[in-house]
Amino acid sequence: MEKDLLITFIYVLYFLLILGTIAVIITDTRNPVKSLGYILLVLFIPVIGIFVYFSIGINYRKRIFYRRKKREQQGFYAGIKEYVAEYSEMELQRNPKLYEDHRNVVQMLSKENLSPLFTATDTRLLINGEEKFPAILDAMEAAKDHIHIEYFIYNDDEIGNRLKDLMIKKAKDGVKVRFIFDDYGSHVVRKRMMKELQAAGVEVCPFYKIRIFALANSMNFRNHRKIIVVDGNIGFVGGINVDDRYINNGKNELFWRDTHLKIEGNAVIGLQYIFMNDWNLCRKQEEELTLDPRYFPIEKNKETKGTIQIAASGPDNLNADIMLSLLGIITTSERRLYITTPYFIPNETIVDALKYAALSGVDVRLLVPGISDSVFVNAASCSYYEELLQCGIRIYRYQKGFVHAKTIVSDEALSVVGTANMDIRSFDLMFEVNALVYNKEFNQQLTDAFFKDLEDSTELQLEEWEDRSRWKKFCENCARLLSPLL
Repeated sequence: MEKDLLITFIYVLYFLLILGTIAVIITDTRNPVKSLGYILLVLFIPVIGIFVYFSIGINYRKRIFYRRKKREQQGFYAGIKEYVAEYSEMELQRNPKLYEDHRNVVQMLSKENLSPLFTATDTRLLINGEEKFPAILDAMEAAKDHIHIEYFIYNDDEIGNRLKDLMIKKAKDGVKVRFIFDDYGSHVVRKRMMKELQAAGVEVCPFYKIRIFALANSMNFRNHRKIIVVDGNIGFVGGINVDDRYINNGKNELFWRDTHLKIEGNAVIGLQYIFMNDWNLCRKQEEELTLDPRYFPIEKNKETKGTIQIAASGPDNLNADIMLSLLGIITTSERRLYITTPYFIPNETIVDALKYAALSGVDVRLLVPGISDSVFVNAASCSYYEELLQCGIRIYRYQKGFVHAKTIVSDEALSVVGTANMDIRSFDLMFEVNALVYNKEFNQQLTDAFFKDLEDSTELQLEEWEDRSRWKKFCENCARLLSPLL
């Protein structure tokens, strides 16, 4: 009798645990598809499903982020809010034809993301690590006041150690060097480099240390940004991490195709602002950076080469600003839209926007990897291709190696280079940053690079793609079904 009562008690307790978990899922998860996925996981995989959800599903950090964000808005945010609005409006009036196709995107980012139209004295397209790393080494070597570095992946290899040695050298020369690394993507820094850098005077800050209790959750909410700012007037942003595999010098088995951007002028202020926010997010309040003029030098009366907006988003943002900016770009493109992304698992909003653009007569082309570093992601991506091809979107698969670039060409004036993939993880779970460049010359350079990549790609044909096996389609759809749980 006592045994029966104990078994009944355990069943009731487990039933209440399931109900409580489902209530938390419904309350905490805004995406209904994602909510349904976790609920099915909890119902059909007992115990393990509950463990998985509380490990990787629930956003433990959201409330902490919002508290820090509120404090930031009272100080750092408020310090430039009024100036930002004035600056953007001034630039819109100065050259309205340059922005007429994407005026709504400009205004949305200026208001929501505090990203005005800052002028750039130079914008340089950097193809692969062969062009990026010499450029950043030269800029860091010439630094006089400060160097700010923020990376998702920083490896303990040849290029990683060259940059480390240069950081140490500049710190000893009196330059203020600050370095943020993602504690998951750059764990080797904490293991092997951190003490050496700190001993030389480099200020090193891991972005949210991974602790055992919150291990999987910390892996979800990662800092995927790649930012370097030198003296407040030279900046770098894009898809290239600090890793030897990005340098195609004949030593690597796989050719790595990626894109980065060098910015000079007032537009660097946007990158500086993001770095300083991230720095303050990771430091104690008494160690936070303030709006010192040395970090925001304003250049006046210099010849400019277009304007730039810096769009940032992450789990601490109330709105998915990067996703919204991409949505705006897609729906306002009138002639051409060329997208390169290594991970293509978009939400339905982006899928519908791409269909709308293609059916409206826009030349929409999508360049994705033919050789992927993730079988699951590749399968999930493939599940979208048929419906896109049916709407007239042209899809190319890169064959020379792995394409890791995240770029967009829209019409003749707007280009995007950044860290955000066109996938749900980048939209919702990662700290990302994109640069929107309004410059016709740069737009043409990025267009030329896109078509050069098409020479090393194969175009998917609708009839051939529809003929793939039912088993393959089933596997792709299963991967797509699970993709919101990433």
